[in-house]
Amino acid sequence: MNYIDLSGLRVRIDQGVAYVTIDNPPLNLLDGILLPSLRRFVWAVREDIDVRVIVFESADPEFFIAHGDMRFITEPASVMAATDAVLAAAPDVPVPATLNMMAAVHEEIRALPQLTIGKIAGFARGGGNELLMALDMRFAAIGKSGQAQPEALMGIIPGGGGTQYMTALIGRARALELILGAELVDAELAEKYGLVNRALPASDLDSFVGELALRIASLRPGIIAAAKTAVGASRTPISVEGLSIENKASMSLFTSDSANLAQQQLRAGVQTREGERDLEGLLLGMKRS
Repeated sequence: MNYIDLSGLRVRIDQGVAYVTIDNPPLNLLDGILLPSLRRFVWAVREDIDVRVIVFESADPEFFIAHGDMRFITEPASVMAATDAVLAAAPDVPVPATLNMMAAVHEEIRALPQLTIGKIAGFARGGGNELLMALDMRFAAIGKSGQAQPEALMGIIPGGGGTQYMTALIGRARALELILGAELVDAELAEKYGLVNRALPASDLDSFVGELALRIASLRPGIIAAAKTAVGASRTPISVEGLSIENKASMSLFTSDSANLAQQQLRAGVQTREGERDLEGLLLGMKRS
């Protein structure tokens, strides 16, 4: 299977494990480059019988995925271009008309037959955290990781599956707390709330995830898919209907006001490395001024 032509991604296969390194400088934005590459990877790897576990990690020590590209708010043409690129990435696979491109890609990742693991050693906000929540497991480095849905501070709400994924993981009350409070959650609180499986010392993250991935990849063929099917049937599944409601509610907030706010936030330093290090502080500071 060819995993070479994937802009923003590097893929290495070892003993049944695909290590997918997100490398889309300067901030690993979920943009018109990364989204199509993720979709191309998904539709290639799902047919690869030599891959049983997929580990998503980042080449950037500070950012797993910063968030979705804010040009999707400020520049309608960029949304259209990214949508066309996502559709072209798997032209024979239809995307539900009621879903946006980000939610559609996250759902395709969530539906992979392989076991998927997120290794978090940096910030994952917005669409980056939504991608993580679409995975089967997540492990976070203590003192290094941070997860957040900051959309409310940007004048919108999560639209890449976040309202549905987060509620399924941590429950309604905590989901509302994190979505409306827009707090950056460290590894320990993420573990306590159920956003991640475990919070681990940063020095142990690579070895723990690597050993777990290899242990699962060594299982008899069919066990992973059977377990995912059985576990998935034990609770009310996330549905296209729920994601469609999220998409409609989210899109209703994409107005000229939200675009103007996004332009102000970009000028203030959002989507720069310095601004993204304390994104919540920057956004809250603008709100108070």
